[in-house]
Amino acid sequence: MKKIKVLYVEDEPFLGKIVSESLESRQFDVLLVADGREVMAAYGQFQPDICVLDVMLPHRDGFSLGQEIRQHNPQLPIIFLTAKNQTQDVVQGFESGGNDYIRKPFSQEELIVRIQNLLRMSGAAPVAPPPSDGVIRLGRYRFVPLRQELHFENDFRSLSHRETQLLEILATRPNEVVQRKDILLQVWDNDSFFNSRNLDVYITRLRDYLKEDTAVQILTLKGVGYRLVF
Repeated sequence: MKKIKVLYVEDEPFLGKIVSESLESRQFDVLLVADGREVMAAYGQFQPDICVLDVMLPHRDGFSLGQEIRQHNPQLPIIFLTAKNQTQDVVQGFESGGNDYIRKPFSQEELIVRIQNLLRMSGAAPVAPPPSDGVIRLGRYRFVPLRQELHFENDFRSLSHRETQLLEILATRPNEVVQRKDILLQVWDNDSFFNSRNLDVYITRLRDYLKEDTAVQILTLKGVGYRLVF
C-alpha cells in the first residue's frame, strides 16, 4: 500500500523529531522542513498528500506558505500548528487556506486523528461510515439530531427544530466553510434580510450552548459563511 506523504514544517528540532517519528511509526512518509524559505522547493519535489505547517518559522511564516500552496493545489489538506490562541489567529489560519488549526501544545494522537480526518474528507483515505448510534461528537459534546438534544457530560439541553437543523448542517461538515446563503436556503427556504438576521441570532445561541468546551468554535468568515471547528 502506498504511504501517505506528509510535508511537516517545524523549526523546533526536538518537537520536529518527536512528531516525525510518531507519524512514521503510523506508516506515514514524512518530510521534515525547518526553514520557511525551503518549503516551496520541498513541496514541489515531495508532492505531499497533506501539509502540516507551523506558523512561526524563520524567513517565512506558515500562513503565507499555506496561501501559496493553496494556489498550487486547491484540494490539498493543510493543518496549521501554532502557539497563538486568539480567535483572530484561528480565522487567519482558515483564510490562509488551512483546513484545520491545532494549538500548541498538542498530543500526538490529536494530530494523527486530525490528519486522518482530513485525508478521509479529501478522498485520500477511506471515508468512515456515520456513527450507528446517530450521535455526532463535537469535542466533549454529544449531539443527537434525531432527539434534538445536545449533551455535555451528565447534562443535556433540548434544542429547537431550527437550532437542530443549523447545528446539524455545521456538524456534518466539520472544518469546512458552509456558505451563509446555503444555510439560509436550507433552514428558512430563502435568504431574505430578515432571515439573515435570524441566522445571526441562532449562531449566537449555538455559540453560547457550546461554550463549555473552548476547543469547539463556530467561526465567522465575513461575507462568506461559517466553519465549525473542534
